[in-house]
Amino acid sequence: MSRIGTTPDHLLTCAPSRAARELDLKRGEFDLAVNLGLIRTVPDEGGGGRRVARAEIDRLRSGEGFPDILRGRVATVGTTEGARLMEVAPTRFTSLARYGLLVPVTFYLNRYRTVVWLYLAEELRQFAAERSNIRLLTGRRTPDEIREGLKAGMDRRPRNWRGRHVGFLTREAGDDPWGRAAAVACLLAPADVADVVRDPRERALLDDRRPRLPVHGAPGSAAAELAEKLMTASERDEVCWFRADLAHTLEEARRRHPVAEGLAPTPPPGPRPLARPPSSAPPPTTAPGSASAPPLATAPPPERPAPPEPTPPHGLLSRLRRRGRRPAG
Repeated sequence: MSRIGTTPDHLLTCAPSRAARELDLKRGEFDLAVNLGLIRTVPDEGGGGRRVARAEIDRLRSGEGFPDILRGRVATVGTTEGARLMEVAPTRFTSLARYGLLVPVTFYLNRYRTVVWLYLAEELRQFAAERSNIRLLTGRRTPDEIREGLKAGMDRRPRNWRGRHVGFLTREAGDDPWGRAAAVACLLAPADVADVVRDPRERALLDDRRPRLPVHGAPGSAAAELAEKLMTASERDEVCWFRADLAHTLEEARRRHPVAEGLAPTPPPGPRPLARPPSSAPPPTTAPGSASAPPLATAPPPERPAPPEPTPPHGLLSRLRRRGRRPAG
């Protein structure tokens, strides 16, 4: 607890580890609750990261059903448990997730360096309860659109995770415009960031504000390289969207807090290595069935771009519903 004594009660704060214990949450559950906006945090005046106000802990502890309801909202499940919750076969669950209908909230790498995606149990129950999704869950055959996409190697889980995680990071950045720009930049390849952000002082400031991404394995290990690939935008249209959003957030940051002498860390002399070696940079890809992607834009867009859909267009579900209502014969 910080500054106990003369500080008013509403300004007292706890470190995240202490707050997690007081809220009867594991540290991973606590971090997820913060990401989801269930637990409000405040900046540490000493620059040591985020903290939780005593009043926020008291608010949550006094809530109805504490701690079970809070735990339930951050409960995550993998493929096997998720399939059981939705009463489908694990293969059907995986197909829906790869196609993008089920959006993962986090992931980890197991001992075999296999990616294990985790989903919010609450969201899976809601998906299964929607009447419009019944045919997706109970049909004898997977819909043709999904089967064709999976045959072509479609897997939207990494992309959907990135789209969700950038929302977590920008929420954590709060009202700091450079922090919000850094949240977008951290999911782009360094070469893309360098192409959008030409001023080395601005790049240094983005590096200084860069949020911490989940750590998987020792630096330089195969696990760390795989995790870095998953956390970097790779599909062409996705890269275009992140670049455009970075340009927009930069425009706002420059307008509100222009980079002045002493504001940004001074970059080291000489050229700054920003791009990955060509052998490690994943080539951009285009989602199967989509039109060829537009060229990468470098100028700030006139309007803030709409975020990419975390799930396939509603046209698929609409077509499935119309088929389900057709009379037999």
